[in-house]
Amino acid sequence: MTTANAAPLWQPSQERIDSATITRFQAWAAEHHGAPAEGGYPALHRWSVDDLDSFWTAVAEWFDLRFSTPYDTVLADRSMPGAQWFPGATLNYAEHALRTAEDPSRADDPALLHVDETHGPQPVSWSELRRQTGALAARLRALGVRPGDRVSGYLPNIPQAVTALLATAAVGAVWTSCAPDFGARAVLDRFQQVEPVVLFAVDGYRYGGKSHDRTETVAELRRELPTLRAVIHIPLLGTEAPEGALDWSEATAGTTAPVFEQVPFDHPLWVLYSSGTTGLPKAIVQSQGGILIEHVKQIGLHCDLGPGDRFFWYTSTGWMMWNFLVSGLLTGTTIVLYDGSPGFPDTGAQWQVAERTRATVFGTSAAYVMACRKADIHPARDYDLTSVKCIATTGSPLPPDGFRWLHEAAGDDVWIASVSGGTDVCSCFAGAVPTLPVHIGELQAACLGTDLQAWDPQGKPLIGDVGELVVAAPMPSMPIRFWNDPDGSRYHDSYFDTYPGVWRHGDWITITDHNSVVIHGRSDSTLNRQGVRMGSADIYEAVERLPEIKESLVIGLEEPDGGYWMPLFVHLTEGATLDDSLRARIISTIRTELSPRHVPDDIIEVPGVPHTLTGKRIEVPVKRLLQGTPLDKAVNAGSVDNLDLLRFYETLARTRR
Repeated sequence: MTTANAAPLWQPSQERIDSATITRFQAWAAEHHGAPAEGGYPALHRWSVDDLDSFWTAVAEWFDLRFSTPYDTVLADRSMPGAQWFPGATLNYAEHALRTAEDPSRADDPALLHVDETHGPQPVSWSELRRQTGALAARLRALGVRPGDRVSGYLPNIPQAVTALLATAAVGAVWTSCAPDFGARAVLDRFQQVEPVVLFAVDGYRYGGKSHDRTETVAELRRELPTLRAVIHIPLLGTEAPEGALDWSEATAGTTAPVFEQVPFDHPLWVLYSSGTTGLPKAIVQSQGGILIEHVKQIGLHCDLGPGDRFFWYTSTGWMMWNFLVSGLLTGTTIVLYDGSPGFPDTGAQWQVAERTRATVFGTSAAYVMACRKADIHPARDYDLTSVKCIATTGSPLPPDGFRWLHEAAGDDVWIASVSGGTDVCSCFAGAVPTLPVHIGELQAACLGTDLQAWDPQGKPLIGDVGELVVAAPMPSMPIRFWNDPDGSRYHDSYFDTYPGVWRHGDWITITDHNSVVIHGRSDSTLNRQGVRMGSADIYEAVERLPEIKESLVIGLEEPDGGYWMPLFVHLTEGATLDDSLRARIISTIRTELSPRHVPDDIIEVPGVPHTLTGKRIEVPVKRLLQGTPLDKAVNAGSVDNLDLLRFYETLARTRR
């Protein structure tokens, strides 16, 4: 484990430290709210979790959050779940996202820069984004959309998706979205839970140099979502609006000034979805106020983004990082929307986007970084990256070789920020701090206002040893609830069952002796490909419709070199053979019904699938076996129905090493 005496890979200059927003915030908070003036980031972080009320008051004031009615107190109830933030306050997320448009000196600056595989960057100004949002919000109200109604998007990462989200928030309705590479079943498993009244949908999308028609999928969504009152058609491939649908150009016509519904702090803003490992994806509801204050803190202080910056993160609308990217607007930052393959026409595609948009923060996945390393890409040599001050990665831990390669190939003065958080809070628990050094293989520190700890099974905090990632105090962006969870039991069992009253996230982490954080991967069975999470249940449902498949098991495995191996194990019905034809049908089923990103790397025939005594497939123990954990440490032998089946996977792990 790295010690405090190990030389850092990168150290911010004193000029960089002095100019960072977080430095100025600390000095101001010391003067006005009792924050420590000395001790740098470690002292500021300690204060931020010891005095949550003062810290979050300071964040609200520093970023000039507009409360149309004032709050009674910052944190009325600290219990988890159930923390009550800023009771009495009313506000609107979209109003804050668009207030840069009110500045005449910036109204014509780009709020959005849109790039796809063949065009770009195409700007959308702050004034135009505000105009479209106002017109669309008025149209939604005319369609009968009211606060609390759900509005859905089946959309790629395009400007129309941002406008639709902001217009939804302006009305006080609740946004939810899926990327168009998701098949109908995967989308319906999500949208049917929340019963949307409006659907924004494209006719198709372009990816990897090809056009992908989605008109039949959209038609199926319309048939299977009976609550829809309206469909708004976005002709990305140039088709006419289908019968009964409204065209995007008509929906956004006019110059109606946006009207921002003032809603309570805990009013729902959007619904995100978990991977659905053990059933339907959890429909995670986050609040307008909670997301607003968490994101201005994260983007303004940790990412050090503000007016004049350009924020690019490779993402799709089915991943929380898209929502996080949109929140760059809250700090007056121009956000970069890239719609296309991460590696088309070649592996250097994302670097080219960063060059063409003059991005200052470039966010990507650890897997992409490692792919560039293996492909012998030379970013600093082949692209003009002089505007890039930070390269951030998430989706999986960035391996030590990834840190070294970025430092050498992308520029030795570039701040490397490996970050980790979750859909569950739509933010980061640990990661970027512009005033701290970067050590190889480590996230710089826990984030402000996040009481991040590593605990052993008995709930004892650990330093220098691997433990469960827990958050011991509430965060504003924690879910206010799950949809269709009236008694809160599913929410409670998801995070608070292991350590009552304390959030357990499902990651293995180490907190080092110098307060950095090392992420060791998931302690559950989420599948995470290129930052897009999907649960094993989705895979099982699709694959096991094939008559030859009796049962299946899928595992996502973070490998030491930064790769990600996702094998699919299949137990065949009697007489079936795993030949090329069956392999092709399995791949086609997953690609078309779920997501092309979740096609398995290998399909392996097995003698059977192990279960718990209550009949649940055993995934995490198999993952541990494949990572090299001995059988007696990977699983409690008394909890499985057939221990001999697990020995097959143990043997497979030995043959791979």
